[in-house]
Amino acid sequence: MSDKPSEEPSSTPEIPDDVWDKFARDTERDIRASAQKEPSARARQVTERLKKAEQPEGWRTGPAWQEMNGRARRRRRLWAVLGVPLAVAVAVVAMKPSLLPGDPFGAKADSDSASPLAPETAAPTAAPSTVDPQIPTLDRPFAGSPALNWADGAAGIILPKATAVGTFSKDRVELALQQTKILLVAANLDPKTIGGARPSAALAVLDPKQPKVLAELKASLILPTKGNDPTLLFSRFDPKDVRLVGKVVKTRGRITFAKDSSGGVTVHADYTFVYPLVRTDGSTEVTRTIVRRVIDTEILDPSRYRVTPGLLTLTLNNADFGNSACDIYDGYLHPQFDSDATSSPTGATPSGPTTDPYDRSRDIGKGQGTCGTVSRT
Repeated sequence: MSDKPSEEPSSTPEIPDDVWDKFARDTERDIRASAQKEPSARARQVTERLKKAEQPEGWRTGPAWQEMNGRARRRRRLWAVLGVPLAVAVAVVAMKPSLLPGDPFGAKADSDSASPLAPETAAPTAAPSTVDPQIPTLDRPFAGSPALNWADGAAGIILPKATAVGTFSKDRVELALQQTKILLVAANLDPKTIGGARPSAALAVLDPKQPKVLAELKASLILPTKGNDPTLLFSRFDPKDVRLVGKVVKTRGRITFAKDSSGGVTVHADYTFVYPLVRTDGSTEVTRTIVRRVIDTEILDPSRYRVTPGLLTLTLNNADFGNSACDIYDGYLHPQFDSDATSSPTGATPSGPTTDPYDRSRDIGKGQGTCGTVSRT
């Protein structure tokens, strides 16, 4: 652990109950209309007399055959009674299997399922509870992780209701909140950014008039160094080495805003992102890297500062990385896999304390420059 400053809607559309009811009624009506009708008693008597007249004695007229034939008719009548609603039920379930209770077809057997946590509204008082250890897989990349029931991606970034603050209108505060969300999403959740591409959308919301910040961020993407590392703000992995498993990054945190001492408005964001990763060499071993970011963006008073209207000033940027190799400054995070223990180590040997990367109750940014180990991933 190092301290540094710094799906998706369902693919199956929901169909209203009244539509399903109409479908069931129409299907039952059509099946009844096409069903073979039972002959009348008079017709059966006439048919029986004709058979007896044409058939020789003993031709399928014994008691055993008649008894069996009677059972057959009873079975056919039973199917006529049960078959229509059963056919309707089969048709409806075939189109919407979720109507069946439980999971009779094992549809969820290979996927993670957990009740989602309520949004975080205040700083937690403790780390998440211990989870039964499980090995993450390509099908279940969050198995054994406290993040299993966290929100997926941008759905976990919930903005507070904007209000006017000081001289700034409600609409201006709302814009700052939306831009802070754009910054978080573009820097940490955009698949292109995760895959090492330039995070253009994140850079676009930052004020170019803020001294050095934007220029240094752009320079770090071109030539990363220990003193100017783009991972301090952007979650990036080397696409030659690893890739994201699936499309989901788990997200948990909160955003608040308040008037600051300089007369502006500070938007405070504290979020943890969990990335499931696999090597690009064909291996199926899955690991996870956990990144916690605490950033402050600010709306400055234009009467006191040189600012670009409608853009953000970045005033605080702290990051904490769980499961990324120590002291590598090539512009990427480098997750460690269990199998790495049998090979040559990557990066420097951790020298800091063991910490829980899921513990959002502790402050980050203290003991900067240390690189320790994590208690779980």
